[in-house]
Amino acid sequence: MMSSTRAYNLSVSIAVAILCLIAGARNAAAFNYADALDKAVLFFEAQRSGKLPPGQRVRWRADSALSDGSASNVDLVGGYYDAGDNVKFGLPMAFTVTMLSWSVLEFVTDAPPSTSRGDAEAAVRWGADYLLKAATATPGALWVQVADAGRDHACWERPEDMDTPRAAYKVTPQSPGSDVAGETAAALAAASLVFRARDPAYSSRLLAAARRVFDFADRYRGSYSDSLGSVVSDFYRSYSGYDDELLWAAAWLHLASSPSPSSNGVYMSYIHTSGPNLGGEQDDYTVSWDDKRVATKVLLSKVFLQHKVDGLSTYKSHADHYICSLVPGAGAGQGQYTPGGLLFKDGDSNMQYVTSTTFLLLAYAKYLGSSGGAASCGSGAVAPAALVSIAKKQVDYILGANPSGMSYMVGFGARYPQRVHHRGASMPSVRDHPGRIGCDDGFQYLHSSEPDRNVLVGAVVGGPDYSDAYSDSRDNYAQAEPSTYTNAPLVGALAFFAGARSHK
Repeated sequence: MMSSTRAYNLSVSIAVAILCLIAGARNAAAFNYADALDKAVLFFEAQRSGKLPPGQRVRWRADSALSDGSASNVDLVGGYYDAGDNVKFGLPMAFTVTMLSWSVLEFVTDAPPSTSRGDAEAAVRWGADYLLKAATATPGALWVQVADAGRDHACWERPEDMDTPRAAYKVTPQSPGSDVAGETAAALAAASLVFRARDPAYSSRLLAAARRVFDFADRYRGSYSDSLGSVVSDFYRSYSGYDDELLWAAAWLHLASSPSPSSNGVYMSYIHTSGPNLGGEQDDYTVSWDDKRVATKVLLSKVFLQHKVDGLSTYKSHADHYICSLVPGAGAGQGQYTPGGLLFKDGDSNMQYVTSTTFLLLAYAKYLGSSGGAASCGSGAVAPAALVSIAKKQVDYILGANPSGMSYMVGFGARYPQRVHHRGASMPSVRDHPGRIGCDDGFQYLHSSEPDRNVLVGAVVGGPDYSDAYSDSRDNYAQAEPSTYTNAPLVGALAFFAGARSHK
């Protein structure tokens, strides 16, 4: 056991390390988080597939992919293009809807009145509507992708022009996909909570579909990349397996189905009995569209901290381990930061990890604060305020408080990326150039050094490398490509800081 003096010294060293990490942010100019939030939500309108609604604000986009699913005699029109291409990938789209729903549930309601909760809810509904179609179009199956990504990536086309094959792919009992089905169930359940009070009938439909998809995922176990092969394995293979999605979905279904989070219903019983075999007792240090183990622990920690549910204390312990890994000086397995203070996980679209991690820091800080708790880091403790400070450093870095003085959110601030790896943004809009631009003809825009023809407002790009360097080149997809699953958790983080500032 560590002496009280050593424990005090550890706590002091942790505090000093946190102060060093956030020192650069204190002197930075204050950001308009509400404006950044509005822009982050607006990005989802640029990613819409299908028949655009009358209130569409991104005017350079037009209708696209209006026949999706027709070759298979199903309606799969709608949903989101995940990033800079024209494919509808079910796994990252579902994760986007889950995280966007969590963002709305935890933080968007506390944002200032000038920020439209309605726009954020509309973004959730656009994705949830599509997932509901995918889950109910064919009994006993789940549609998980539209378009052959290899064929799509061989062209550089506006979504309004695309003529590459739009084949649709599904998982079935014979060709299972517990990973994508589990995430879809989580998304539908989380979205049902968003609309529970405002649209009870719609919420009930989402929840009923979520239950059926979860039963399908749990009953017919297997990975969708094994079932569908290279169609998905070259792009969104779930390397973490499907156990994490099953436990993640069960957690969301418990919250959406039970009269109270403290109830011991069927999904809580599932968590108690199956959780240890689904990664519930394992430490993990990454959260992404692929890996939900840490996110599940933080979510279940909420139930433990706020409702004192027996048997969930282990999730709080593992959540602490993860959170402490992000706090300099707090323990082993620490997160890596760039010299400028950005969390760094991977050189390929690193910002996706930054935004998801930042959201979890803030959510966990909220849960700890509501119960008067702290994160236990060895013999020291880290208070919720310290987690908020670390999260703020990440958000401020994205918005421009970084060595380059560049905002990594397009359209925010005076200096931001001009050459985003995004087909629609890089090319003239249909409004400005009504004539079709073919598959090969589009590559002149990909390789051009000219700024984007259309400003992809609110998009957060992949971000700088481990030395804080960023190459503003459209060919540099690892740094220049945005994604819906990068923005979704950032919506929650921005709403938190917009709300905090408005209440000062």
